[in-house]
Amino acid sequence: MYRANVKKTNDPAIQYEFAVFMVNAAQEAATNGLDDGIQRQPTPQAARDLDGPYVDNSTPAIAHSGLLREAKQILQKLADRSYPFAQYYLADGYSSGLFSKGKEDHERAFPLFVAASKHGHAEAGYRAALCYEFGWGTRKDPLKAVQFYRQSASKNHPGAMLRLGKACLAGDMGLGNRYREGLKWLKRAAESADFQYNSAPFDLGLLHETGYGEDVFQDESYAAQLFTQSADLGHAEANYRLGDAYEHGKLTCPPDPALSVHFYTGAAQRGHPVAMMALCAWYMIGAEPVLDKDENEAYEWARKAAECGLPKAEYAVGYFTETGIGCRRDPLEANVWYVKAAGHGDERAKHRIAAIGAAASGATTIAPMSDTWKNGKKPNSPDGVGKDGAEKGRAKRWLLF
Repeated sequence: MYRANVKKTNDPAIQYEFAVFMVNAAQEAATNGLDDGIQRQPTPQAARDLDGPYVDNSTPAIAHSGLLREAKQILQKLADRSYPFAQYYLADGYSSGLFSKGKEDHERAFPLFVAASKHGHAEAGYRAALCYEFGWGTRKDPLKAVQFYRQSASKNHPGAMLRLGKACLAGDMGLGNRYREGLKWLKRAAESADFQYNSAPFDLGLLHETGYGEDVFQDESYAAQLFTQSADLGHAEANYRLGDAYEHGKLTCPPDPALSVHFYTGAAQRGHPVAMMALCAWYMIGAEPVLDKDENEAYEWARKAAECGLPKAEYAVGYFTETGIGCRRDPLEANVWYVKAAGHGDERAKHRIAAIGAAASGATTIAPMSDTWKNGKKPNSPDGVGKDGAEKGRAKRWLLF
């Protein structure tokens, strides 16, 4: 019935909504396993400036081929009629590979972004600027990129304002050093930041953390406020910086285990490996009554960080696995992780591999790590209590974090 009614109307908005519905139906069908043979691809969202899969291309969707084909045909007809939302959506689908068999097709996407931008679509203008800056589907043209960034920035697009601001401060794209203009765009971008474009408050906070030029005064408290704004919008590095600040009392933030764990968790859940290791450290010691000590959880976070390729996490997983902390003891697997960490330059892992090799050849005996280190003493290191307390100091002296 819905399809029949759509075919009777010439209203582009209704036809567009039906095309979006078809794409969503394809995704739902795929989720239910109705078309397992189609490659997983990101799915553009409903029409709204700043929507689309450009920021996060990791969202999987198996598109049902028939539904997707019909949606693409409707969108193409609307694009031919210069309907900007359809032009943008179709371009976004080509750019992500959704409408091009899993392969990014910037050559088809670029002219559609440009066409939609000419009808006032701010996100399309921003995407056209990116194409010009990086040569996606067209030759690189910094002057054209600036033109389209300015066009979208004039419509308060936070991504375009941020890129213009940083370009003016750095002298990119032939702009030269335009200090005050750069600050103007950066501040406007921070005021307009949202969940998709959440970096501007953090970037502005970095300037206030140390001071910048004549007009940006050093103010760590204000920097923390700006970091919090970005963190609340899902910015991973801002979450990490605040977790570190509330752990160690930086940026005028009082030490607060609850807030430290909260912000570290926000960063870790968004794939920040150093934050994952910071959480690992908190779970190793606990923070009563906020956080119970949990060696299993500590191991899991270290493992996730190691799988991201963080050398100190690879070493930590090797140590946990060798000694059986939070996991089954497995010296062979521990050696695998030590080798990975050593390959990434971790000196502790190199020394551990050397010690294990020497012991295997009968030259010496492996130091019982589970005894010497678990007692809070690093070999050949004096006793002592860290500034974060005895337990925290013990974790630090393990040299895992």
